[in-house]
Amino acid sequence: VHYYEGERGAEQKVRTEFPNGNVKYFEGERGEERKVREVFASGQVHHYEGERGAERKVRTVFADGNVKYFEGERGEERLGGAGF
Repeated sequence: VHYYEGERGAEQKVRTEFPNGNVKYFEGERGEERKVREVFASGQVHHYEGERGAERKVRTVFADGNVKYFEGERGEERLGGAGF
């Protein structure tokens, strides 16, 4: 299910919910929405940065509070650190 906000004709996608419980969140003007966060049913949360089409994972937060940080461009992300 897709959710939008904004005036008619200028609606922006802000969230997509999937049947498995996962949710993707978006920011940006209409047509330029970029993924900023993905929440999994398990409680794991992936955080993204970058322009639409070039979003890269920068951080994963696990349900237990553990955090992993990533470096690199989209598709080439590598672990850059971890902690609580």
